[in-house]
Amino acid sequence: MVFVHELGHFFTARKLGVKAEEFGFGLPPRIGGWKKIGGKWKFFLGNEPPEEIQSEDTIYSLNWLPIGGFVKIKGENGPSTGSGRENGEPEDSFAGKKIWKRATILSAGVIMNVVLCFFCLSLAFFIGAPQIVDQPQEGAAVADQKIQIVAVVKDSPAEKAGLQVGDILLEIDGQKFAAIEAVQEFVGGKEGKVMPIAVDRFGERKDFAVAPVKLSETGKAGFGVGLANTGVVSYPWYAAIWLGLKSTIFLAWQIILAFYTLIKNAIIGVPLGVDLAGPIGIAVMTGKVARLGFVHILQFTALLSMNLAIINFLPFPALDGGRVLFLIIEKIKGKAVNQKVEQIAHTIGFALLMILIVVVTGRDFFKFKDSFINLWHKIIS
Repeated sequence: MVFVHELGHFFTARKLGVKAEEFGFGLPPRIGGWKKIGGKWKFFLGNEPPEEIQSEDTIYSLNWLPIGGFVKIKGENGPSTGSGRENGEPEDSFAGKKIWKRATILSAGVIMNVVLCFFCLSLAFFIGAPQIVDQPQEGAAVADQKIQIVAVVKDSPAEKAGLQVGDILLEIDGQKFAAIEAVQEFVGGKEGKVMPIAVDRFGERKDFAVAPVKLSETGKAGFGVGLANTGVVSYPWYAAIWLGLKSTIFLAWQIILAFYTLIKNAIIGVPLGVDLAGPIGIAVMTGKVARLGFVHILQFTALLSMNLAIINFLPFPALDGGRVLFLIIEKIKGKAVNQKVEQIAHTIGFALLMILIVVVTGRDFFKFKDSFINLWHKIIS
């Protein structure tokens, strides 16, 4: 996702006449790279190209840390002369371009993440994505129908027993069911009776013992779960594109609302009510999603890509949105913000972001330490 993000900056800068000094896969230190010399590509090892292939062309580098990528754009850190932006700068410098061009280059990474989200969702709808299928899907093919837990009531017998959202119901008290109504009728007459329940969780069978209780919501006995008929639904390509577009817009709006609620609650002192995850948490969740199959990876990638796009466009220093904010201020004032002031703001913003990442990563480590312990036991065994 970071690689796609940087690819957006790279191509847009090139299209608008700004030189990209380096485009790298992964993060430095550099393993090696390619440069075009006299119409031919030359490969070099190490951090610096040897003298015989020195040129002004872009370096396409491969780096030791395989996490995303980066693009180094000429003049992105401000004017190279003392004459200010748009004056005295080389033609191929970012600092010498008009405000709208600089804003377009800065926004291109976010736009590419939104495009990636749209592509992943559209592809998922086309090849078949899990959905609730209570209503007939016009023009769609439905396969692998099952009864799945979509909600667990707090402090219910189901929650106390360990049932989770996403569990696929296999059998209750040795019986299999094809319809939710049949499950409700069967369980409704078994109040207080402890019954074995088998579910499928991430491809593994899990067994529990649960006793139904009378629920105030229905007046009948139940475990305290919400059930839904789900299946893998695939659409024609034209319908998949339209659904991908609608889902992209819906996902963006939901994430924006979540951030708004998060920031508002933090300001007024209300408990956040959400959990944050850093690189470790995302890695653990990715591992769980990967076990569910390729379509689930597509959907998870779409979610993370849209999340990255919105975070990166927040008007916070060091982020793309923060840099665009300084361009807006420049447009309003009619002159560039003092370069030292802007650099200090971005440095402070970057430091705060790094502190947040360290704190969240530390919480993730303790939260998911059991996963690391299990992985270590598998390695040494």
